[in-house]
Amino acid sequence: MPAGIDDIAVYVPRLYVDAEDFAEHRGISASKLRQGLGVSQMAMVDANQDPACLAANACLELMQRNGLRPSDIGRLYASTESSMDESKAMNTYVIGMLEQVYGRGAFEHCGGIETKFACVSGSYSLYDNANWIRAGEAGGKRAIVVVSDIAKYDMGSSGELTQGAGAVAMLLSDSPRLLEFDARVTATSIRDEYDFYRPTGKPTPVVHGQYSNLLYLIQVRNTLEAYKKKAFETGLVTLAEGETILDHIDYLCVHLPYANMGKKALAYLLRHEWRGLPRWGPIVRAVGMDEPSPRAGGTIESILEDARFMEQDHEFNRRFVKTAEYREAYDSKLASSLRAATMVGNIYTASLYLSFRSALEFEHNAGADLEGKRFGFGSYGSGSSAMVFSGVIAPGYREVVEPMNIAGEMGKRRRLTFDEYESIHENRIRPNEPILDAQREFVLVDVMTSPESQGERRYAYAE
Repeated sequence: MPAGIDDIAVYVPRLYVDAEDFAEHRGISASKLRQGLGVSQMAMVDANQDPACLAANACLELMQRNGLRPSDIGRLYASTESSMDESKAMNTYVIGMLEQVYGRGAFEHCGGIETKFACVSGSYSLYDNANWIRAGEAGGKRAIVVVSDIAKYDMGSSGELTQGAGAVAMLLSDSPRLLEFDARVTATSIRDEYDFYRPTGKPTPVVHGQYSNLLYLIQVRNTLEAYKKKAFETGLVTLAEGETILDHIDYLCVHLPYANMGKKALAYLLRHEWRGLPRWGPIVRAVGMDEPSPRAGGTIESILEDARFMEQDHEFNRRFVKTAEYREAYDSKLASSLRAATMVGNIYTASLYLSFRSALEFEHNAGADLEGKRFGFGSYGSGSSAMVFSGVIAPGYREVVEPMNIAGEMGKRRRLTFDEYESIHENRIRPNEPILDAQREFVLVDVMTSPESQGERRYAYAE
């Protein structure tokens, strides 16, 4: 039985910090944000927003747009690394909010959990629910997977340059109009790492930036190898002489802690896939230097400590991304998926799916015929795990993609002053003191503090 994504909805809070303001107040060059990281604006939650209401707003948009009733939904999974409770799952908050619109008990039949594995957990949720549909357990019902996060880092830290907030809700069915997943080729990789983590009780993560970036690349590449093996064994892909698996991926979406990480990921994968093929020799000659190699058997730590290798590899990569071959691959496979991230920033679990949403809109607007095109997904979560999977755009995709307009869907946005940003960041504004008036959306109205109800969260739908 086929399974895939039937529709996708995005909710982004309307407040944002502009790169120019951020650069001025942190004493850095604005070009480091815009050109170096690919960050123009970072979406920020208001005082009356949290990851659960972001998720509920995305789900409500998805359901209303498709005329769905609660009885049409058999599962609702919420994936996040911004969980607000050590026991109570985020999807229960989402269901509680949706029932303010659809009626109390309307979703009581609906199964689901909150999943956590840093930024990769949404991909595990998709895989689980796709297999629920394939197994015939859905009984004609659909599943919703919503990914929602607030990326928040310590003030003054390097991570503060890569914040953001938002949610993406995806409707899964056995007759998807948008994308049908390729069966029996999904690959995963997992290992125990401390590249990025948030200990219980700490509101912001501990980040080892260079280590995490390199681990991300290595994990996705290793997982791509497992994906290739499955793709060949199942007959999904047959390579002609001199070809690579990436020649059979029309569009690529990867995890984006910042937009330009996508460029780095593509360069890393292409170098490993093209190395040893006939095309590599002319590319190296165009680069004008031999590709450096790290010490044999080196660990990530030893690679990062090898200053000579790191310097040479950086220079090789700087030249490589200027080659015609890289530029062609970047422009045709990746560039459109990065555009939304520049306007929103990092949204952890949702960043990969915002990139997919971005590619659909901007490729369609550019006149591309997407039917039958294969999308490859490189998902990564610190701690650490990677997942690589793929799917093919369905014949009915135009009905879904034609109305897409990420700028219009975000609505009129409000540029924060830097004082306002810092007040929100440091939780100096209470939920009853929001900067913006709510507009047909769920908001947080209170967090209980009494001993018998400590931590209970109250939400309302504001017309």
